[in-house]
Amino acid sequence: MYVVLGANGRAGGEVARALIERGEAVRVVLRRREQGEKWTALGAEVAVASIEDTDAMADALKGASGAFLLNPPPVSGDPYARTEELGPALADAARRARLPKAVVLSSIGAQHASGTGVIATLNRFEALLDAVAPATAFLRSGYFVETWGEVAETVMSESVLPTFLEPSQKIPMVSTIDVGRAAATVLCEEWTGKRVVELAGPENWSAGDVASAFADVLGRPVVAVPVPPERRAALLAEEGVPIEVASALLGMYEGIANGLFIRQVDSEHRRGTISLMTAIARLGRIPD
Repeated sequence: MYVVLGANGRAGGEVARALIERGEAVRVVLRRREQGEKWTALGAEVAVASIEDTDAMADALKGASGAFLLNPPPVSGDPYARTEELGPALADAARRARLPKAVVLSSIGAQHASGTGVIATLNRFEALLDAVAPATAFLRSGYFVETWGEVAETVMSESVLPTFLEPSQKIPMVSTIDVGRAAATVLCEEWTGKRVVELAGPENWSAGDVASAFADVLGRPVVAVPVPPERRAALLAEEGVPIEVASALLGMYEGIANGLFIRQVDSEHRRGTISLMTAIARLGRIPD
């Protein structure tokens, strides 16, 4: 039995699906029971717990062969303070449950304690969950291709891809399908101790490459247009992103521009198989 946190999110959902496709028994941990209907239909067990509730989370993790753990993406409040609350609570729950194996979602660039904005919360999260299980792996993912779905509507209506990335800068990106498959694979491997597994797509891509993929899918030109740094905070505010979360996100893009979103030399390096075109084509608002 493998336990998966965040199954209704981008990465956690793909991990649960990948494990189910492998024929493994899966228990998804959700905040509300009604969120679990689709997982029950797929044959998964559903447990209800929040990371803050150490007792409930420990119960959800009991009896597992391994678990996929994560620091939920920030939606409000101070992401750094939130990490300091959630990390110890989750670590305590895992140790109470005597979890034998953990794969913890992290990010490429998490080797840096500062200068990377929200990614720095994962540097701290890794420290808080270090040795949380006898076998602990930190899966440092590239930039999710599916994140571009947040601007897909603009791409479709205006043939413009707004980007906080310099259009020609290639960085590690990866589809969440590959993240799910990689996490499932690592969970099913046998090892002890600590591992850092860094995952990117088949090759590194730029915002310009993403625009080209949208163009191929839509059958018309699409241009990547960088949002000026002085305009970004206001744009996030217009989209309802709280100021503390926006600051952490903007720090991430600054870190990427400064070349900190790179793999660590002494980590395990893996590449997925999902092409940029495939990942873009599957975004919900983009026609096949």
